Amino acid sequence: MKLVYTRRYNIGFLGFERLHPFDSRKYGRAWRAVGQEVRHLRNRAWVGVPRPASVADLAAVHDPAYLKRLYDPQELATALELPFVRRLPAWAAWRVIVRPMRWAVTGSLVAARAALASGLAVNLSGGYHHAKPDRGEGFCLFNDIAHLIHGLRAGGQLAPGDRVAYVDLDAHQGNGVSHHFRADSRVFMYDAFNPRIYPSYDRAARDRVDCPVPLPERCTGAQYLRLLELSLPGFIDSIQRAGRVGLAVYNAGTDVFAGDALGGLDLSAADVLTRDLYVIDLLRARGLPVVMLLSGGYSRESYRLVANTLVALLRRYGGDSSSSAPDGNQGRNGTSLGGSAPRTSGHGRCVERRGAVETEGTFSSRTAA
Repeated sequence: MKLVYTRRYNIGFLGFERLHPFDSRKYGRAWRAVGQEVRHLRNRAWVGVPRPASVADLAAVHDPAYLKRLYDPQELATALELPFVRRLPAWAAWRVIVRPMRWAVTGSLVAARAALASGLAVNLSGGYHHAKPDRGEGFCLFNDIAHLIHGLRAGGQLAPGDRVAYVDLDAHQGNGVSHHFRADSRVFMYDAFNPRIYPSYDRAARDRVDCPVPLPERCTGAQYLRLLELSLPGFIDSIQRAGRVGLAVYNAGTDVFAGDALGGLDLSAADVLTRDLYVIDLLRARGLPVVMLLSGGYSRESYRLVANTLVALLRRYGGDSSSSAPDGNQGRNGTSLGGSAPRTSGHGRCVERRGAVETEGTFSSRTAA
């Protein structure tokens, strides 16, 4: 297992971090919290980030006209949902806010390459799943998920026919990823989300998801984990049966936590940890290299939730360079959430596109085309 981090991920300037519910310093807080418990494992797993993504790098997945507009503080303020940013000089906004996000974009690509080499890697930032090719939204300026997939393909680490399994468990639907891969038949998307919050208006994005799992109001941990158990294994199995899956991307937002300001769900800290271990174990047990990204989290406990997961993963995978699952699909405290889920008794409406069959209210796998 590898852990990708640089202190340059953290965003803080004249109290900026107090003006948005997103804790923009949680990356460093999580890093330090992990070090307090398993410093030797953390340091052994650490991989640095060589440089921020350049504008040319970003132009591979974003409209150059959009990137040019980001020099306008008004554009930045809209994408970041921070009205005060429009009063900043462009150079200050880029240095304080944009540059850390560019470091995170490179970090996600570094983590993806590390995952291919070691089996599992986590970027302590990234997961900017709302950024579209031609505009930023929801505190996301650049889509690091699109960038890492493009980078691996361009560098030959993913073969032309390799599939990518994208698992998004942030409370908000990953609409930017949907738009980036709208016409890409090699990216298979699973997304469990709260349908009553942003971006609920973006029907085109939701329709692109291969296995959408809209969650019930104030979804509890028990409900959430059961829905995950009933739909995710069959989804992964269906796309693996039809061809090689070169990488799994896990977008692990902590805004599912009950204390989150925006997520609207009701998972406990223990539930979040169980979720993360279940997903990682399931994907690794199926032989998939996994890159995990942090994505959203709008509570002061977000960094601690991240740290809990990283400590558990380092203890489980940190001593094994192959990062294989030690006990099959085991959740926290040995609770099994994995195995073969019923093929027709899951939840959610999985669209018949490439890996799943549309059945009203159920999940049913079919060999992907």
